[in-house]
Amino acid sequence: MLYAIKSLFHRPAIRMGRVDNTLIQTTRLRNAQFVSFMSQSESLAPFCTDRYESKLRRRKFVKATLLTGLIAGVAWIIIESASAITMF
Repeated sequence: MLYAIKSLFHRPAIRMGRVDNTLIQTTRLRNAQFVSFMSQSESLAPFCTDRYESKLRRRKFVKATLLTGLIAGVAWIIIESASAITMF
């Protein structure tokens, strides 16, 4: 019964595109310790966590690879055609 009542008044974490962080209890000391830890740890390599940008970079790489393959294929056909023509 208590669970049903709690579920009626539950606030979702994401509301209108923004994250609701009011339930997270942080203090200046905890934040300072975390920032200090992150600044001192050099083992973490920086990388982009934005999935949209990662997807765009992946698409750009695939397009460049396909274009390079297409150009190489056309060049190979031209070279083979030229060598075939010189045989006759």
